Amino acid sequence: QVQLVESGGGLVQAGESRRLSCVTSGLIFSFWTMAWYRQTPDKERELVASITNGGSTDYLNSVKGRFTISRDNAKNTVFLQMNDLKPEDTAVYTCNAADVRRRNFWGQGTQVTVSV
Repeated sequence: QVQLVESGGGLVQAGESRRLSCVTSGLIFSFWTMAWYRQTPDKERELVASITNGGSTDYLNSVKGRFTISRDNAKNTVFLQMNDLKPEDTAVYTCNAADVRRRNFWGQGTQVTVSV
């Protein structure tokens, strides 16, 4: 049984930092591309950042230079370090695991709210 469990969300003020974590189980973590998505009630889900099993990363333009995705294969965990948070970063952030066979697994999401 595959599980992805996010943590680290909460209420922060604009300009502050927050680190999200996603601990996985039930899959061979090092084989999977990991990603963070986010969604608000009035927008479609968008890909925030991804990291391949080889360590290549990609970012949404609006978070480049502020967010960093990383992974710890020994701990089966992916992180999203978010710096200089802005109110428009407010969303539910969800962890995703994907493989070359296009299998996908999702976490339950964690709310990040950025106040002015």
